[in-house]
Order: sequence, then structure tokens, then C-alpha cells
Amino acid sequence: MRGSDGRRPEDTALITGVGRSAIGRRLRVDPWVLTADAALAAIADAGLTPDDIDGVSTYPGAFWSTPGITGAGVDDVRAMLGLRLRWHTGGGELAGQLGSIVNAVLAVAAGLATHVLCFRTVWESTAQEGFGSRSATLLGGGGTQGQPVRFGRELTHWSTPFGIGYPCYAAMEMQRRIELAGASREKFATLALATRAYAARNEAAVYRDPLTLDDYLGARMISDPICVYDCDVPVDGSVAFVVSNAAAAGDPGRALRLEAMGSASGFDESAAMMWERTDLRPADVDLAQVYDGFSVYALRWLEALGFCGRYEALDFIEGGDRIGPTGDLPLNTGGGQLSGGRLHGYGGLLEACLQLRGEAGAHQLPTARQLAVVTSGAESFTSSLLVGAPR
Repeated sequence: MRGSDGRRPEDTALITGVGRSAIGRRLRVDPWVLTADAALAAIADAGLTPDDIDGVSTYPGAFWSTPGITGAGVDDVRAMLGLRLRWHTGGGELAGQLGSIVNAVLAVAAGLATHVLCFRTVWESTAQEGFGSRSATLLGGGGTQGQPVRFGRELTHWSTPFGIGYPCYAAMEMQRRIELAGASREKFATLALATRAYAARNEAAVYRDPLTLDDYLGARMISDPICVYDCDVPVDGSVAFVVSNAAAAGDPGRALRLEAMGSASGFDESAAMMWERTDLRPADVDLAQVYDGFSVYALRWLEALGFCGRYEALDFIEGGDRIGPTGDLPLNTGGGQLSGGRLHGYGGLLEACLQLRGEAGAHQLPTARQLAVVTSGAESFTSSLLVGAPR
């Protein structure tokens, strides 16, 4: 999609600021505080003040499905930071969690806002102490703090007696690979081990202790063949970005370029849309931060993005060298959600920005990278971005 001047929305917008709060297990910190910390850090990183922010975009807004899945809404942030907004949006039915970034780009391109604060806050780890896990809450049929559950009892009465939750959907995809592609649990372990090795070098990752193949194979099953190390980790934390009109970027030398976006529904559809919007191709990508709510989803994204064929992702990552720090495609270099923590796509975008800027600290890759792909969501709830290093 191009405007009358031949430009795409991506050509108008830059990511000018990035920020994060403390991230950890059971921080027991008010989620509004986490949100404010990340938002103010991103605004300062962009060289701006709250007075400059005239747009806000978030997923999922103030209320959504289960305890801790959202920590603040648009109006909460507006009030906390004293923002004067010309445009805002927040909701759960977006194009994946990074759909909030897509919306911000569109708003900037349309002239509705100049500097949009985008944020994602979770406090699942602390919330689950009092209310139970996401699956337990969904299957129990009740939300908390006025939050509606996504699936009512009328939709789950057939599955509730069997304890069917989110891991079961991923387990079916994983089992399909075992039966149709001859995959083994040893091969599935590659991703968990590789991302844990990255997490060991990342001070912000929640799980940094070494993980071995024996640990993986002997781990507790969640939904056979999904084990605990195939599942992302609930955390407390907030990540924020500032998406700015390129003409108003204070320091374009630190701003990240948005080369292309995919917002179509589905792994393959989102990736295809993204590639249709650019002349770049998978071979041009130096770095991948793909959604790994479950390990098999990361494999599905690698295939959808065109790095390998369908059911070939396990062969693509076999041995771990290709996705390691010196490989052709370093993957989920902050530890991903499997070891870094479930920040719902925003964590992957943050990691991509830090690596492309050369600001990842102790876990900075040894060779500079120029182009990253970032994805969020699974099944029909998906989005993808191509992000370029500052010029």
C-alpha cells in the first residue's frame, strides 16, 4: 500500500526510543509503576519529554482475558504521565501483540500523531500467586478485577474435564511434526538449549542457569510432547517504544528504520504480506526475534518467513550453530520468551533494537547486524516487522 506520493507508511515512521522496566519473576511491583518506568525511559531515549507525546498505542488495553495479562491501559498512562493526546488506541483484537506498533506507524503516516508511545505491560508472575495460571483461570470460567475471560463456559464445557489449555494447541502441532517429519525430542531441545545459552549472557533474562539435553529430556511434561522447557515464562515487566514521524526525529542516527510490516491473519499470511511490501528477502536478514510462546511456534515462524520449507525448521536449526551468536541467523538472542520471559513480542522487538544499535551490553553479538525480523503471536493472531539499523 502506497500513498499518492508513492510512499509507504513504513517510509514515514522511525522507532526513536526504547525503554524497559525491571523484568523478573514475582517482582510484586505495581504494574502502573512498571509501565511508567518503561514509558519514561523510552521517551527520554528518544530525546523527548512527555509533553512531546501526542499518541499512545498498546495491546491489549486496560482489560483482557486473564490475571496479569495487562498492567495498564491508554487512559492510565495518559493520566500518569500527564499526556495531551491527539490519537490513541488500545485493544486485544489486533494483528498480534505488535499490531500496536503497526497501528502507531499508520497513525504517524496519516498525520494523526507525531510521537506515539507504544507499550506492553505484564504482571502475570505476581498475579498468578493469587489467582492461578492463565489456563486454570480460563478453564475455571472466571476472570478477575472485572476482566472477562476470552472463552466462556459455553465454549469450553467439552474440553474443561480434560484440562485442555494453551499448551495443548501447541502440543498438537509438535506431535504433527513427530509423526509427519520424523522429529525427535532431542531435535526439539535445540531451541530451548540455544536460547538458554543466550539468556546466560543477558542480565535482564529471568532464567540464566545452564540447561542441558538431559535436563530437557527429563523435564516435567505439560502436554505431551510439550515439556516445561518448551513453554514461555510468566514474568512481571514492561517494555515501551516511541514511534515518531521521521521528519521530527531528534537523533536520526539512533533511530531504527521500519522496512516492512505484515499484519495479515496467520503465520504464512503475515510473513507473505511483509515480504510483499519490500524488495528485501530472507537472505538479507541478519537477526531473527521470533515469537516463542511455545518452542514449536518459533519453528513455525522460521518456516513462514521463508528461511526453510514446511516441516524443515528442525533441520534448519539442527546443532544450534546456524542460530548461535556467530551463525548466519542468530535467533532470539536475549533468551526469547522461553528463558528471557513472556513479554509478548515486545521483548523480541526490544532485543532487535538493542542489537541493531550495538547497545545490548554483555550479550551483544560479536558482529554488527543490519536487518532484523521480529514476529509476534501465533495461529491467526499474528504480526511481523522488518527493522533496519540506524543509518
